[in-house]
Amino acid sequence: MERSGAEPLNKITVVNQPEFVSAVLKNPVNREIVTRLQSLKVSDAWLVSGALFQSAWNAISGRAPDYGIKDYDIFYFDRDLSWEAEDAIIRRASQVFSDLGQRIEIRNQGRVHLWFQERFGASYSPLSCATQGIDRFLMTCAQVGIGHGTDGLAVYAPSGFADIEDMIIRPNRTSNFQASGTTKRRQDGKEIGPNSQYCPREPSKSLAQTHVTLDLRRIGEIGHNLPDSVA
Repeated sequence: MERSGAEPLNKITVVNQPEFVSAVLKNPVNREIVTRLQSLKVSDAWLVSGALFQSAWNAISGRAPDYGIKDYDIFYFDRDLSWEAEDAIIRRASQVFSDLGQRIEIRNQGRVHLWFQERFGASYSPLSCATQGIDRFLMTCAQVGIGHGTDGLAVYAPSGFADIEDMIIRPNRTSNFQASGTTKRRQDGKEIGPNSQYCPREPSKSLAQTHVTLDLRRIGEIGHNLPDSVA
């Protein structure tokens, strides 16, 4: 994926883990966030969702790497469910990322069940790790995260990369699924990915990866010389 921001990927290109990471890290904001994640000093931290799949769609369609990205979401997990503990991490993140000039939202996935129903009108059972929050995104293309594993950079993609490669907006009918939320994301998707398609069907099991964390040790193979804190 070493191409200019104006040159789209060849349509026969298959998006796999290295291709995906390469596209994501072409966005300099993603690159900096991933580099600094460990500076937050929180457990189970991941850069997730739109900042990732939209960067990949931008690479596929030949747009600028940060085109259409309104904010950057970070998930982490902490068993301390107090608002004071989460607020302290939010304030720490504002310092860590202050120079990026972007809207960066960080949320403790351990607390989501405390406020989700009041805000969205649907029940939300408690989570036991941050990646379970990725599992519950309302679109399969959004079910992606990049963080740090014990052996280097890690990718979490429970639904694989097929819908990202094909620019498909497909509902993820999880326990917190809401059709209205998917409709809103379809509209957003058409704005940020005009070539995207809506597909209501479930993906083929052969195209999906089942809740696997992939460690990428040899980052040089995907065309990046990352700082030591990332690689």
